[in-house]
Amino acid sequence: MNGGRILIIPAAERGQGGGHLCRCINLVRDLRGMGKEALLFLPPQPGGVASLFISMSFSPEWRITDEELAESDERTEFVILDHFQTPVEELARWKKTAPVIGIDEGGKSRDDFDFLVDILVPEKLARPLANISDPSLLKFPPEPLSKKRAPDEALKILVTFGQEDAAGLGNAVVRSLCAKKNQHIDITLLRGSLSKIYYEEAYSKLSNVRVLAAIPSLAEHLGEYDLVITHYGITAYEALYSGTPVLLASPTAYHAKLAKAAGFYSIRKINRGVARSYAELKKHCEEMAARYRLREGSTLAALCGGFSPVVNRHCPLCGGNAPEYSVARFKERTYRRCPVCGVTYMDRTVPPPIEYEREYFFGSYAKQYGKTYLEDFPNIKEAGKRRLKIINSILPAAKERTLLDIGCAYGPFLAAAREEGFLPAGIDPAEDAVRYVQQELGIAAVRGFFPNSPLPANTPYDAVTLWFVIEHFTDCAAVLAAVKNILKPGGVLAFSTPSFSGVSGRANLRRFLSASPADHWTVWSPAMCKKALALAGFKVRKTTTIGRHPERFPLLGKFAKSKKSPLYWPLLAVSKIFALGDTFEVYAQVMEKQ
Repeated sequence: MNGGRILIIPAAERGQGGGHLCRCINLVRDLRGMGKEALLFLPPQPGGVASLFISMSFSPEWRITDEELAESDERTEFVILDHFQTPVEELARWKKTAPVIGIDEGGKSRDDFDFLVDILVPEKLARPLANISDPSLLKFPPEPLSKKRAPDEALKILVTFGQEDAAGLGNAVVRSLCAKKNQHIDITLLRGSLSKIYYEEAYSKLSNVRVLAAIPSLAEHLGEYDLVITHYGITAYEALYSGTPVLLASPTAYHAKLAKAAGFYSIRKINRGVARSYAELKKHCEEMAARYRLREGSTLAALCGGFSPVVNRHCPLCGGNAPEYSVARFKERTYRRCPVCGVTYMDRTVPPPIEYEREYFFGSYAKQYGKTYLEDFPNIKEAGKRRLKIINSILPAAKERTLLDIGCAYGPFLAAAREEGFLPAGIDPAEDAVRYVQQELGIAAVRGFFPNSPLPANTPYDAVTLWFVIEHFTDCAAVLAAVKNILKPGGVLAFSTPSFSGVSGRANLRRFLSASPADHWTVWSPAMCKKALALAGFKVRKTTTIGRHPERFPLLGKFAKSKKSPLYWPLLAVSKIFALGDTFEVYAQVMEKQ
């Protein structure tokens, strides 16, 4: 076991039902089976928990209390809250401990979770959308059991409302079913380990009603029944998976809302006379199972077992507190925008793969641009000369100027800088690229990650450049501080980076961010640079937008895919006038000390 412990925290208070607790017990058990140090966090045991542990083969040693947690110095890697509706103060407590993942969170603090996994919250009710939404993350048996019911056979009905059934729905449903005369039915009512509901003695006098203790492996037996009546939750989806029709009764208005949004039929409507034949109900449930693509294999434990979260509690650029609202969420990413400096930054459930070796510049680069990096060398070098003219116009006069290019790759900008009279040097993590710069171009370069590696000679520098590099750093504040430290007074910082305020970001920010590379930790815009860089000790002298794409304009863009189109050039002009390029360049100077 490694990586620190994982705390699993269910809603275990009276009235919350037993579904959250059972799901968390299963999750802890499955994660430990994968070699993870997972622990169930519970307050002093409520009644019935001990028997529930036994029935679910859960060791008490896998549980931790508040007191034990306070005495432990073991690192917590992340926390999973399965709380239904988490109080704000409860979430704030756990965020001080580690990254927090919310499971089916429906509370007001939903958007403040680092990551959200929805299994039972339908997407039409999810605000914001979760990072992952998939009912198939439920743990289904390898093969659902099913049977064909003979026409003259009694309808076998299972009534189950979880481990607690605080609302007493089990009794109410059975009474309702028994009140209907001339029905050929056989009823099984399951009593949960946490239930305090009194089950009527009258049931013992009815040959078609039996009361049983809750079954730990209920999902494996749902196919033995012709109909399941339950509330919205795990059992409802397990019934769909097993091929058994299901009707729902709701203990709360929120459960009813969830059930309706998910598409389940309500037993209340059936009782009110809304005609639903058994055949129609069965067909509807089969269609739901197909729509949700319920399948065995992908589980919540398998998903969470792969997490190794990277989360910012403060803005990586200015250090401001992370806002509670997200800009967008995707499978492995949550984006937030700093209210202080305006940068959009990313949190991840897993670190991105680092692909800065030869394949990055040849295979990956060619897929994106249609040519390898070295084949594109002359074009990049020419763009570098334009950039160097701007840098020269800002720098004070000097006989010899030094320049460091961070992320220099195979050195096209370094080659341009040498031709423009600079004494250039580079740093890059790719060994093959650094070797090329040293041996083929004859320019000083070192292999490493800035700012944690030794630099080439010639420090301090007149200019430091980062062309489409700054977004790759997890800690921009440290990078800018290091850059400032190695620049001469009046030295220039120049960089280029994607812009979230370009035409693509303005047209559809979510789509723009979904296409953002996995290792782009920050996304900037020209408008936010002045304040953000001032906080880091730089004064912006010039910004210029590049990457103008008329074909990306909403509505009109599809008519401007070719330069021969009459709309191409007008839209290009609009993009230039209103700075709508999808990338931009910034040129800033070290601010003089006041």
